[in-house]
Amino acid sequence: MSPFSDRELLDRLAERAGIASEYYDVNGARHVTPEDTKRAVLAAMGFRVQSTHNLMEELQRWDESPWRRPCDPVVIAHEGDDSGRWSFRLAVEEREQQTLRIIWQIRDETGHVRHERESGPGLTPCEVRYLDDRRYIRVEMPFPRDLPMGYYDVTARAQGIESDWEGSFLLILAPRHCYVPPIFQEARRIWGVAVQLYALRSSRNWGIGDFGDLFGIVEWAAKNLEAGAIGLNPLHALKNTRPFHISPYSPNSRLYLNELYLDIERIPEFSTSAEARNLVRDARFRSMLENLRKCDLVDYDAVAAVKRSVLERLFAQFLRDNFSEVGERMEPTTERGRAFARYVREQGEALERFAVYQALDEEMSRRDPPVWIWQEWPEGYRHPASAQVGEFARRRRTRIRFHQYVQWVTEQQLQNVVEQAERLGMPIGLYHDLALGSDRSGADGWAFQDVLALTADCGAPPDPFAPEGQNWGLAPVNPVALRATGYRMFIELIRKNLRHGGAIRLDHVMALFRLFWIPRGLPASAGAYVHYPAEELLAIVALESVRAKTVMIGEDLGTVPDWIRERLARAKVLSYRVFYFERTRDGEWKRPADYPEQSIAVVSTHDLPTLAGFWAGEDLAVRASLGFYADECARREAWEQRQRDKAGILTALQAEGLLPDGITTDPATAPAMTPALCRAIHTYLGRTPSWLVLASLEDGIGEKAQANLPGTVEAYPNWSRKLALDLEELRRDSRFDDLAAALKAARGGSTFGRPGAV
Repeated sequence: MSPFSDRELLDRLAERAGIASEYYDVNGARHVTPEDTKRAVLAAMGFRVQSTHNLMEELQRWDESPWRRPCDPVVIAHEGDDSGRWSFRLAVEEREQQTLRIIWQIRDETGHVRHERESGPGLTPCEVRYLDDRRYIRVEMPFPRDLPMGYYDVTARAQGIESDWEGSFLLILAPRHCYVPPIFQEARRIWGVAVQLYALRSSRNWGIGDFGDLFGIVEWAAKNLEAGAIGLNPLHALKNTRPFHISPYSPNSRLYLNELYLDIERIPEFSTSAEARNLVRDARFRSMLENLRKCDLVDYDAVAAVKRSVLERLFAQFLRDNFSEVGERMEPTTERGRAFARYVREQGEALERFAVYQALDEEMSRRDPPVWIWQEWPEGYRHPASAQVGEFARRRRTRIRFHQYVQWVTEQQLQNVVEQAERLGMPIGLYHDLALGSDRSGADGWAFQDVLALTADCGAPPDPFAPEGQNWGLAPVNPVALRATGYRMFIELIRKNLRHGGAIRLDHVMALFRLFWIPRGLPASAGAYVHYPAEELLAIVALESVRAKTVMIGEDLGTVPDWIRERLARAKVLSYRVFYFERTRDGEWKRPADYPEQSIAVVSTHDLPTLAGFWAGEDLAVRASLGFYADECARREAWEQRQRDKAGILTALQAEGLLPDGITTDPATAPAMTPALCRAIHTYLGRTPSWLVLASLEDGIGEKAQANLPGTVEAYPNWSRKLALDLEELRRDSRFDDLAAALKAARGGSTFGRPGAV
């Protein structure tokens, strides 16, 4: 019988698993984690918590596991660290009158043995523990000091006990911080253009902005505007079906790309496939494309259907042109075919899993009745490692190869844009966005279900922006399971998203430290913070950043303790500063000089109103029409607060001598957002020491509608609105040229920024 109550046992287990017992909100109010929340979160992590006996067993298993297993699953070391952490510990069962020897080996990522050593006899234990009347010892082994940064598989074998014992772990030798490019090391400040890629219009795209349009944007931004970066919405793979599968922040997979961004007519097979060209030339097909271009909203389902119909034909042509059938295998016969085979081989198991999921999802959706989520597939198909999935993959190899081909040509086109930015001398080039999570019923949910807490959601606690809290509907990563698997999923995720650009924004970067979990079925206000192994996750981020030479940006908005921002700053992760939110304690706008140097500054985000929309109160009107306000009094208060905010902005501009002619600190003198006022606000940001400032296309041309209205799915056209101007009109519009000139002057005046005081 336990000397502790159920509540005490629950609290102890929750503490060990990283569940915070309390948190303080943005107003300083203390919130204690309810007992039911702790129990539900522990269950979502895989702990048995139904009874006192379960809790006792789980606590015992947790406390004994460092001794029962030979090695910790992961050991982190840093280059240049002389603090004595360059060592690892082994726990082994030691029998009396026996001589212990340890034989251990370090292999690098190619499998090459970098170090091999035998230690003992006469090893001195650094710790001793008795379990079940057996003596366990822990010995410490030093690493060699000549290892370059990277990942290493370490195996250790013990001899001199009743039976041979063997353990292994992942050694991560990481740099001290993330990559900082020379331009920022020299204190040069640059600016860039923020683009929602799907929203681009052009006379040649197929109803959605694509990589052909992006190629043109890069050329225009670099040559005409002298911008140093192009900020993009997440390009993650989506199912591209309304209404639930078009958000780039709830993707099908965060590892792969959305095929809708393909410029179909630039795929090499288009020039050799008469069938594909004839289809595209067909009058009805051309009419369909023209209608898709004219739509003010992206018709995801229709765009996906027309692009997929041509991709099917291009893939068939690709096989005919580049492969021959040898028994049950397809062997490449050309350099293009061999390049595809190399890509598939290099992408390995991750791409195989994604392609298998895609093929399975297609097959299940064609059933009568269709099965739309993998959790409801027949039992044998619900896990990627099952025998039935293996048999399906063998049977449907050509279809799986099709989905691999689609990813291959998509990556090729994106890489072409990256190379164009490099040729034009853009110091950052493409700046990507990595979503916090993915759809639990999508490809990543299926592939990584062993490390996801599928019976919990994540979100944010109540704050002034969302008084009831936020539930984002995303399954959080289980930190216990993630570490036990050597962070394989996290490493794969970061590495793949750093392949094609010079910077990346980590959505809700606080998740490296702690994440607000909400048990499914409970309100967001009943959630709790779960802590993550931040030092190890940051080590992986730094290693991948330095290897890829990619700047890391952390979206650190919302409830962010100072210690998190301080730790991110030491890791050289840029802070994400939004003009609307950068205020002093008394509500006044911060001066440009008060922004941190190691940051990116923007006016707004996809979840917030554009400048023109903010000034006109467009977002307030939409919220009112959707019933977001409890009553007329609440709506009126929101409008009055907006007028105070506008006055605060004008006052801040006046302090910097930036008020346009005819405008005072009275909002009545600026009834609408004008190009001059837009330039003044961006100049204000341009004067900050922030290394990078982004200006959105929407703000540059005075768009009022925002990209996404949080809290809505079908009530608002999220992730669908196109720009009012097409690319040809955008190039001729003087407003963005004038905005670019103002930002260049504020940033230092050179093509891509130069050293200079703020």
